[in-house]
Amino acid sequence: MISLALILIGFSVVSALLLTVTHFRAANYSEQPFARSMGLLLLAALAGLQIAHWGWLYIDQPWIDTALYRMLLFTVAPAFWAFSQPLLKVQAFAGFHSRPLLHALPIAFAPWLVGDVAMPLAFVVGAGYLVSLGRDIHHLRMQRAEYAKEIALLGTIFVIAVGVALLGILQTQLPDKLFFILYAIAIGLSFLLVQAALGLRPQLSVEVTEAAKAAYGNSTLTRVDCPTMLDRLATLIDAERIYENPDLSLAGLAQRLGLTPHQLSELVNVHLGKGFSRYLREIRVAAAGRMLCAEPSASVLSIGLSVGFSAQSNFYEAFREIEGMTPGQYRKLRLNGGLRP
Repeated sequence: MISLALILIGFSVVSALLLTVTHFRAANYSEQPFARSMGLLLLAALAGLQIAHWGWLYIDQPWIDTALYRMLLFTVAPAFWAFSQPLLKVQAFAGFHSRPLLHALPIAFAPWLVGDVAMPLAFVVGAGYLVSLGRDIHHLRMQRAEYAKEIALLGTIFVIAVGVALLGILQTQLPDKLFFILYAIAIGLSFLLVQAALGLRPQLSVEVTEAAKAAYGNSTLTRVDCPTMLDRLATLIDAERIYENPDLSLAGLAQRLGLTPHQLSELVNVHLGKGFSRYLREIRVAAAGRMLCAEPSASVLSIGLSVGFSAQSNFYEAFREIEGMTPGQYRKLRLNGGLRP
């Protein structure tokens, strides 16, 4: 088990670095900078814990007995909770901003707690955050069945966290290094599941935020003629091909329709069953797919840019997410008769 723990410790640290430079780019959290900062803090805390676990399990260095380790223990739960709240509740989120010192107090007192007290107390505090987070995730899952796979993966992480919390409370009764072996494995598995969830939905944080707006907000469509607006939206997409503008945003399209951004977001979520960002990516990928077959001599990059993607990486990421393959593979299969039109 120690070997598995060490492997997952290495995976955790590498994953934390990769998530920092890929998923937690400023562009992915343009409307949620606080969530981004809390996500980065969470990654740093988990990576720090794993490095301390490596020191204890591999070279017998008691880094787990340091004040820094205890502070990181108390950082994980509030950072995870604070990261999720702006995404899951959007306008309803105010708890962390209104009482930041309350959430930081356990971290500040951690250096003065002895290890036998700090460990179970950290996980008791963490369990409280987990209860709140679990309620929010369940609410979103009930609201949007579209996220069944992704929420199932995140729910598994939640179950792992509950198990670790229980082990942490009973840590002093476990033999030798067993708790730290299991804790390191749990963190590594959580990173693996997060990577899987983001593989299914690279823009998951954006789409969850859009879904949460519909889930928690009062309806803004009571005075909107939704069928007419959907027809106008289809005209802008099909006839005017407004999606080809790489700078097209929710606010810009809403203005063209005479709606507020919140109204357009709710319209797409409720009537089309997806978030605006997902809807726009699907439109662009479909247009790119048609061009890949109609213009076999055109470069893949030129096609991606012509349908509104701002960079090759964004085009490939969206195409893999929606079609399950690269644009080049899609073109080859279509032209060779391997895919139906």
